[in-house]
Amino acid sequence: MYIPAHFREEQPEVVLDLVRRTAFGHLVWSTDDGPSSTPLPFLVDDAMTSVRAHLARANRLWHLAPCRALLIVPIGDAYVSPSWYPSKADGGRVVPTWNYEVVHLTGELVVHDDPAWIHRQIGDLTTWHESPRTDPWAVEDAPADFVGGLVRAIVGLELLVERVEAKRKLSQNRSDADRAGVVRGLRADGGRSESVADAMAH
Repeated sequence: MYIPAHFREEQPEVVLDLVRRTAFGHLVWSTDDGPSSTPLPFLVDDAMTSVRAHLARANRLWHLAPCRALLIVPIGDAYVSPSWYPSKADGGRVVPTWNYEVVHLTGELVVHDDPAWIHRQIGDLTTWHESPRTDPWAVEDAPADFVGGLVRAIVGLELLVERVEAKRKLSQNRSDADRAGVVRGLRADGGRSESVADAMAH
């Protein structure tokens, strides 16, 4: 991924927070027919050295492992209008762009076809997403035979991460006034643009 120095995020704790808050990405690897991808939720360890996930056994992409793979974690993105830059009044030398945050995790993809590993994975994934709820659901709330059938229908995946690249393109190359104008414009647009405005404001 091309990352100019002013857009590169190198603080591990910041990158980990971005990845964990998103917890969903696009796993990409190459086949004889070219690149393939599958979207999936995941869990990442504290050191960002291991990403655990699972996918349907019927998804034959897992047969390619062990192999090199890339997990693309899209944090957020939004269109930026040049009309939001106060500097547009100074000669009009402004153009549209796109602000976004994204993390790439690259490494070796391995398969875990062990029921105990898979059961732990779906339990941990569920706990992670249910824990903020006032009445969290747990895998154990479902009948054991039902869960057992689901476990047999999926395969565990683990990406052993060797490289972490994080890009936060948030108008760092613009003046403070232009950045403030972008934040105001994004908030006025609303929707998914709000999250990019929040990222710029912190």
